[in-house]
Amino acid sequence: MYLRPAVAVGLLAILAGCASLTESTEQNVLVQTVLDHREIAGVGCVLYNDAGKWFVTTPARLTLRKSSGPLRIDCAKNGKGWAYEKVDARADGNLWGNLALTAGVGYIVDKNTGAGYDYPAVLTVVMHPAQEKEEGPPPAAGVTLF
Repeated sequence: MYLRPAVAVGLLAILAGCASLTESTEQNVLVQTVLDHREIAGVGCVLYNDAGKWFVTTPARLTLRKSSGPLRIDCAKNGKGWAYEKVDARADGNLWGNLALTAGVGYIVDKNTGAGYDYPAVLTVVMHPAQEKEEGPPPAAGVTLF
């Protein structure tokens, strides 16, 4: 008779740690570009991870889909410069609580949905002057070029 309330409390405790239930799979970020220690506006950027692709002109705020994988940022502005950066996702506290409370099941769900991960809220992309792009070595295979 007293077993039902105990089971209900136990299930609630397990679900409380699940980031996919308590957190969004989306995140708002600010993208800004810097060249020679100054912010440069009007730079076209493509942001992408294994959950999607987004196009912005900096500075810009956007909502992107979180992932456990890296976020890649590819930016260019004719005559000004270019940038290619990778930002790793970081596990948040709910992900680790989920691992302990659900014996790993919730961790797998959160890893697949990206709910237990975050990117930095402000993404500052450091641009390279335009002439460096032409003088440097050719880009690696799979790198997006503008």
